[in-house]
Amino acid sequence: MARIGVVGSVNLDMVASAARLPEPGETVTDATFAVHPGGKGANQALAARRLGADVALIARVGTDMNTGPALELLRHDGVDLDRASRDREHATGVALIVVDDNGENQITVAPGANRHLLPADLDLTGFDAVIAQLEVPVETVLAAARACEGLFVLNAAPVRELPPELIEACDVIVLNEGEHAALAEALSGSSALVVTTLGPRGARAHRDGEEVAFASAPAVNAIDTVGSGDAFTGALTVALCEDREIADALAWACGAGALAATRRGAQPSLPFRSELDDFMANL
Repeated sequence: MARIGVVGSVNLDMVASAARLPEPGETVTDATFAVHPGGKGANQALAARRLGADVALIARVGTDMNTGPALELLRHDGVDLDRASRDREHATGVALIVVDDNGENQITVAPGANRHLLPADLDLTGFDAVIAQLEVPVETVLAAARACEGLFVLNAAPVRELPPELIEACDVIVLNEGEHAALAEALSGSSALVVTTLGPRGARAHRDGEEVAFASAPAVNAIDTVGSGDAFTGALTVALCEDREIADALAWACGAGALAATRRGAQPSLPFRSELDDFMANL
């Protein structure tokens, strides 16, 4: 069983599902409303855990009424939360999400305690891999990359300027097409495995500017893409920890992302290993 540490955010997602996304200044009504635990760090921790890894989440949450619901599924499914610190001054993060009938979404995040996860909060000993994202301070992510004893995987989302020393410290960088376009110049000299997700078209992996693998995505009826990228990142990391070939790891991760898109909610949609293996076996 792979031992994976996830350094990242915890949010409570408040989701309105509507026929279409609003234009700027427009109100769209007749939506339905649901509340789900989320945050890219929490999502990726749960994704890896459900796919068979032993996972610890290194995060910062508040002591407010949203904290319990935000941690509920992580605790239920056995993610180690002993390294999730409590912040008495800042609330647990909240994400406001609108999803349309095609599964497309708009997201606004109030990060709260996530902004205050500091390098001093990190304990990364004993992990085969560490995953981080960019919903916590970049200096904390850089400290995690430097402290990581195994494979360091950066999901470069939400996109922001990255210090060169962080890029140099990464073994794997996962990002979507828009994020890749924004960071293309910074990534040009990286020796990391750069994995670009292409939505329904699959994913590509490059190293030193050369494509090393491609996987197509299974065709599904997508109803909610929130969490699909996190399912992909968690699955890719688990697969690489299991020493799978890159093309096989990409295909398995694409399957996880596709399966997650067929369900609503970021964390409720994340597949268990038996579900993903059955799904892939029946393609």
